[in-house]
Amino acid sequence: MGKRKSRAKPLPKKKMDKLDTIFRCPFCSHSSSVECRIDMKNLVGEATCRICQESFSTTVTSLTEPIDIYSEWIDECERVNNEDEDDDA
Repeated sequence: MGKRKSRAKPLPKKKMDKLDTIFRCPFCSHSSSVECRIDMKNLVGEATCRICQESFSTTVTSLTEPIDIYSEWIDECERVNNEDEDDDA
């Protein structure tokens, strides 16, 4: 006796949405002014604001995306602001 064929259809593959590469500046609050670039040759990632010319650089790996660089910049800004508040108190 043979088995019956399954009527289940294969699930369609989900497409991944592209992540942003342009973000809001944490200093001047202009939207779409921070651009993140990754230099894999030198393993450096840089986020730069076109309006106020603020920039942030960090080391990257092969898995790093522009959102990772921007997130590190925001985390660093928050860390510095918290240190300033602790010094004032």
